[in-house]
Formats: sequence, structure tokens, C-alpha cells
Amino acid sequence: MEYMLLIYHNEEDADSRPEAVKHEIFQEFMAFRQDIMKSGKHRAGGPLEFTKTAATVRVRDGKTMVTDGPFAETKEQLGGYYLVEAKDLDEAISMAARIPSSKYGSTEVRPVMKINM
Repeated sequence: MEYMLLIYHNEEDADSRPEAVKHEIFQEFMAFRQDIMKSGKHRAGGPLEFTKTAATVRVRDGKTMVTDGPFAETKEQLGGYYLVEAKDLDEAISMAARIPSSKYGSTEVRPVMKINM
């Protein structure tokens, strides 16, 4: 089954880290990515730009409304994702626990809904 691992972190904290720490975290992410790619469980993934580059789109009564940034103000922002293959929720949670930012942020694990057409 496919699972989305949605990575949340505090952008202000991430931006204020020393460059050496940012580099170390990046290397940890690359090692994690290589590991799940070798295991054949990686389907897709990537980091997202900070929320200041985002736009939120709503259509109401046929009119498109666009606002800057994310919809909700939160302490942690969506920073990236992995789409992985896992035999069950426990395996997906185990993968999420290995994501480096789970140590200082959080990772949401969600099964991808299968639609039979």
C-alpha cells in the first residue's frame, strides 16, 4: 500500500540554523532517501519551498480567490513529503520515524486512497 509521509517543521527555526547544521541535516535526508530507494519502497518525494512562496486558491460561486501563503497559521509548516510503499501502517510509521526532521518537527503518515474505476 502507498503512504504519504508529510514532513512538518518550523520554518523560522530551520532558517535560523547555522549552515553547518543545515548541511548535516541535508546529508541525513540524502542518506534516508538513498536507503528507501535501495529498498524499492520510494515512489516520489521532495522538499517544498517555504510558505512565503505559496498561494492558496479557493473557488466560490465561480470566482477564483488567491491568497498568499498557506491557509492556516501554525507553528509547523509542511516542508516536504515522501510517497512510499509499505506493507502496512506500522512499516510506514517506522519509515517516518527515520526521517531526520521527525526529531525536531513531525511527520504525518497517511494511506493513499485507492480508487477503483
